[in-house]
Amino acid sequence: MANDELFEKGFQNRKDVLGAAHVEKSWNSADDFNRPMQKLVTEYCWGEIWSDPTLPFKTRSLINLAMLTAMSQHHELAAHVKGALRNGVTKDEIRAVLMQAAIYCGVPLALAAFRVASEAIAAYEAEAARG
Repeated sequence: MANDELFEKGFQNRKDVLGAAHVEKSWNSADDFNRPMQKLVTEYCWGEIWSDPTLPFKTRSLINLAMLTAMSQHHELAAHVKGALRNGVTKDEIRAVLMQAAIYCGVPLALAAFRVASEAIAAYEAEAARG
């Protein structure tokens, strides 16, 4: 795929997972300094990797939740909890990933992830209720 194709596919994947409003806000608020990073992430993370059909979006979401918990990346974790729910991951599956992270990554990281995930789930459910 050419870079333009990667970007367009990535931009759509990113919107499908994270929500159009979130992605468009990130892109529109990019400036000359950080726009190249937004472009890189959109093309290669979301265009190249997320477009690979080997793993479905649901599986990728579960993996991301575990990795982001392990790295204590709470801001990204919140966005990906909502994305996981959009991709069909259940709250029970999110809980199971975070419980496993407690064993492999440590209880303090998992406790923080549970706090972030609880807030993200509540926000997602409130958005869904508004339609």
